[in-house]
Amino acid sequence: MIPAQFTLRRFALALAVVLPALLAQQAYPTLAKEAPVYSESANIAINGFDPVAYFVAGKPVQGDSKVSTSFNGATWVFASEANRALFVANPAKYAPQFGGYCSWAVSQGYTASTDPNAWKIVDGKLYLNYSLEIAEKWKMDIPGNIAKANANWPKVLDK
Repeated sequence: MIPAQFTLRRFALALAVVLPALLAQQAYPTLAKEAPVYSESANIAINGFDPVAYFVAGKPVQGDSKVSTSFNGATWVFASEANRALFVANPAKYAPQFGGYCSWAVSQGYTASTDPNAWKIVDGKLYLNYSLEIAEKWKMDIPGNIAKANANWPKVLDK
């Protein structure tokens, strides 16, 4: 027979290992469930624009199909090997929010395509929008629209 305290220790150890992983999934729900990634063709994320370029070049840059990686069920392309390396090291830092879909649309409860020129980095996160006009509408209440989009994203994923 196994002593009760030995079983309790094993349970506590297992809980100590598993609980942080479960809590991390709650903190990052889009990472726990593979989210759709915006692509109009060939499953190339954000229509072939380099997500890292928004951060390092401060503008949208078309990626090179020879410099790519896979993440979240899509192929991501980059303008340089250096940008690809940054993305591979921390994709959650560079991937646009809401799978690259229009942030305004997600705040309204649906998805829409994006214009690579309609973008903004807020608190270190990349947000894309359908058009420059919609981006201006979104910018009128960025914190409110981000909060609404964050609340709507799980519902949008289930559609």
